[in-house]
Amino acid sequence: MFLSQENIEGKKVVVEIEEYESAEEIEEKLDKDISNTKSTLGEYLRRLDEIRTLAEKAKRIRQVVLKLAGKKADAESLGEISVGNLNIVLEATPLDELTAIESVVRSHQERLLTLQKAREALKPLKDLGDTEGVKFMIVQTNGAPERILLKLG
Repeated sequence: MFLSQENIEGKKVVVEIEEYESAEEIEEKLDKDISNTKSTLGEYLRRLDEIRTLAEKAKRIRQVVLKLAGKKADAESLGEISVGNLNIVLEATPLDELTAIESVVRSHQERLLTLQKAREALKPLKDLGDTEGVKFMIVQTNGAPERILLKLG
């Protein structure tokens, strides 16, 4: 079950409820999510390093060419068109790609931190002992636990 809504900044968030049979199952899911997020983050960080070098080179070339031509730099967003809630960048430069990847890296870093904090906060659930017949309903926002409902029966 999921519900999409907007947060305070107007960004879309997805709220879901997942049901688990045990605290161990929740821990396994969090470990898997943390591992996947770390892996994805690593891939983006590698890409970020590659594109950063290219973007810096492109920026220097652009500055030199503009200086040679005696012109001022145009607004960076001239090649960007908004269509509804979607922004389309025409003829994307390495700087555009760098900005996009930096945004994705920040998002994955925030998700990783949130998942790690949730995992740490849920450790005391192991102290419940026998949880047969107890359902753990986890309310998640963008895949990160936010609330736990313990349902008996």
